[in-house]
Amino acid sequence: MHRDLTTGSITGTMLRFALPMIAGNLLQQFYNIADTLIVGRYLGVQALAAVGAAYALMSFFTSILLGLCMGSGAVFSLRFGEKNEKMLKSSMFVSFVLVAAVALVLNAGVFLFIDPIMYLLCVPVEIYGLMREYLWVIFFGISAVFLYNYFACLLRAVGNSFIPLVFLGISALLNVGLDLAFVLVFQWGVAGAGAATVVSQFVSGIGICLYTFLKMPEFRINRSHMKMDRKVLAEISGFSFLTCVQQSVMNFGILMVQGLVNSFGAVVMAAFAAAVKIDSFAYMPVQDFGNAFSTFIAQNYGAGRHDRVEKGIKSAVTASVLFCLVISFIVCVFARELMLIFVKPQETEILAVGVQYLRIEGIFYCGIGCLFLLYGLYRAVRKPEMSVVLTVISLGTRVVLAYILSAVPSIGVVGIWISVPIGWGLADCTGFVYYRMRREAILGQEYGNRYGKG
Repeated sequence: MHRDLTTGSITGTMLRFALPMIAGNLLQQFYNIADTLIVGRYLGVQALAAVGAAYALMSFFTSILLGLCMGSGAVFSLRFGEKNEKMLKSSMFVSFVLVAAVALVLNAGVFLFIDPIMYLLCVPVEIYGLMREYLWVIFFGISAVFLYNYFACLLRAVGNSFIPLVFLGISALLNVGLDLAFVLVFQWGVAGAGAATVVSQFVSGIGICLYTFLKMPEFRINRSHMKMDRKVLAEISGFSFLTCVQQSVMNFGILMVQGLVNSFGAVVMAAFAAAVKIDSFAYMPVQDFGNAFSTFIAQNYGAGRHDRVEKGIKSAVTASVLFCLVISFIVCVFARELMLIFVKPQETEILAVGVQYLRIEGIFYCGIGCLFLLYGLYRAVRKPEMSVVLTVISLGTRVVLAYILSAVPSIGVVGIWISVPIGWGLADCTGFVYYRMRREAILGQEYGNRYGKG
């Protein structure tokens, strides 16, 4: 089930393609939300802090694989837009080998250096054991993350955003069920929460892999495609490496902030763990819309439909801003009620810190919404380096200001919260100014002049 995004209504085409992606990633959040909810309610504050900090670390490592897959997906979209089946299949093979190799090295590395990594994160003594126990289990899911994201990016690149949703839905429901069984019935503690997530990840990863090859014969490659073509490798590596850098920088910045949060103790860690889940859930739709927008732009750019590229940009910005305004209102007004999903009412200190975070971040969601669109745009028009630049500006500002402001006694942890929207705003301004200055050059590039269609 492929979808050609180079024809039809621009806004309608983007939204129809984006909706399964949005639904899919909202379901994906249940992997961690289920852990957070059950751990917070039944295992206590220290366990909640441990799982929350572990999530930030796991997100950093999986972001490397996600970035590689997303970069490959951009190439797949361009090839699909060109109707170049031969180069598409060659790109598939090269990309799979490249990302699989990175996944294997990464998986081995995290187990070897688990303790030094935790030391660098300034994990408090009281939660060190719990966090290590959880990480030792959750790290087994890295290869499953690779399988799912590779095939999800491939299918989305050719306009099929529904099948990834199906497998995420199955694994999300399975995760919730296994969480309840492993933690409440078998009483395996935080290790049980991690095991539930890993099993669910493998179900989605292996499932979507088998579906792709069994149900979609057009993606089966033969010996003629199984070669490390230098031109294809250079193209895949360029896109994948820069997108990987962008995702890694983004999550490394978040990891550094997590380390700073950890220095404020278990209460702030627990509040941050719960609030970040709500935060991520709130703006996840615009992140996925940005990825759908990127596929739309890449297909049309590859097909030479630059008129649809420009119209798509205007339409996407309008839709993203309107959505963010609605979500900002909901999060700011119902911040306490949202925190109570994860935290017991008697945990008043945790609630206060979490509500403060959500209201500061929530009012500026338009900033992150526009930033996701800019990431997608520059990745799609063969300028992934600009996505890296914007990420460095956003996260660099966030990290630097967080460390400076939080060190001021009268500001404290609030300095970490307010640094985030400032970073978003600076990156947005940079991205929009660059587009206005280089608009003709960006939209006027002829992709086929650099990479032949045969």
